[in-house]
Amino acid sequence: MEPSPVRSIPCAGAEPAPRAIVIGASAGGPPALGRLLAALDPGPDVGIAVVNHVGADGPDMLHTILARLSGRTVVLAQERCPLSGGLVHVAPSGYHLEVGRDRRFSLSVDPRVCYSRPAIDVLFASAAEAYGDALAGVVLTGASSDGAEGLKRIRELGGRAFVQEPSEAEVDTMPLAALECAGADLCAPLAVLASALTAFGRNPRAGLSGYLRPRMAE
Repeated sequence: MEPSPVRSIPCAGAEPAPRAIVIGASAGGPPALGRLLAALDPGPDVGIAVVNHVGADGPDMLHTILARLSGRTVVLAQERCPLSGGLVHVAPSGYHLEVGRDRRFSLSVDPRVCYSRPAIDVLFASAAEAYGDALAGVVLTGASSDGAEGLKRIRELGGRAFVQEPSEAEVDTMPLAALECAGADLCAPLAVLASALTAFGRNPRAGLSGYLRPRMAE
């Protein structure tokens, strides 16, 4: 079946997902995101939100690319729409994406964070406040430190932190920065992350002992 890449969807009557996964990537992001999302099966009660730096100042094409690569329904996040289950929500170009305590999105043109807008830290920190221990944060390949502080906040508020194995990442700067600042409940290749995140989606308190060892902050 063909994926359903759409620019936006009506959100009237939609409800926020009870659990969420937030993912950040930069250089090398689209292929890594496509592989991860294609392998994920977290269930219909899990919403996914993505920030990717590459192309963040250009036309909004990432949702179309990720839908094609992953076979999932990928949409642009919209103001006041909920972080709905069963969808992948992508931050639109040029806007920070935040999750309010009501688990609905807001968009802003506030100053850049880590030279980026959208910034991963903004999404991660706001989602941590909204979801607490029902949140997983994922840092993938990239060439900046964006996402490190946000991942730290996710862990502080009881959420799970996942980081792509730096040796697998196209650019290892961002995974290494995340590990140094926040550590990780699981640092692993994409295939292992997908399995662990699927388990998290079904049960956020599921143990990770069957996967690779956690990595502690330096």
